[in-house]
Amino acid sequence: MGVLDIAKGMGLTLGKLFSRPVTVSYPEQRATLQPRFRGRHILTRHPSMVPGEPGLEKCIGCSLCAAACPAYAIYVEAAENDPAHPHSPGERYAKVYEINMLRCIFCGMCEEACPTGAVVMGNEFEMADYRYRDFVYGKDDMLVGVQGSIPQRREAARRGQPVRVGFTVEGGPRPELEGVKYPS
Repeated sequence: MGVLDIAKGMGLTLGKLFSRPVTVSYPEQRATLQPRFRGRHILTRHPSMVPGEPGLEKCIGCSLCAAACPAYAIYVEAAENDPAHPHSPGERYAKVYEINMLRCIFCGMCEEACPTGAVVMGNEFEMADYRYRDFVYGKDDMLVGVQGSIPQRREAARRGQPVRVGFTVEGGPRPELEGVKYPS
């Protein structure tokens, strides 16, 4: 490392020293996230054939996401699909799907291992809470269309107001998050 490299580094430091800090007054002002940000898990569905009704779940209960998880944060219990009222297009579906967010390291291995594209990492990052049981997200908490984390939904219900997420996604959400409504 030469004198020129040190001078470049010091010049960069001095330039940033006199610039205004970039501070977001969160949560009053929403944070802007990049579309590639990976946050809370979302279980997606197939497009609905009947207007007004949700489509079939993409999760077929194969447990590959649980096997790929390095933190052992995912638990999947599969059950046989009822042909008259199917939950998913396969022979099985995930009867129980849980992710312990305290153990999750948000590595995305579950998203990569899923053969049907059922598990995707969404953009929500606000999951702080005081209750341990609220950090275990069940299938009903993660299905596409559920907005906000468990603590946010609980607080919104207590106040009688809609769930307000504290972020916007620059350019809109990713295509694999179809059905997810984020504020613009």
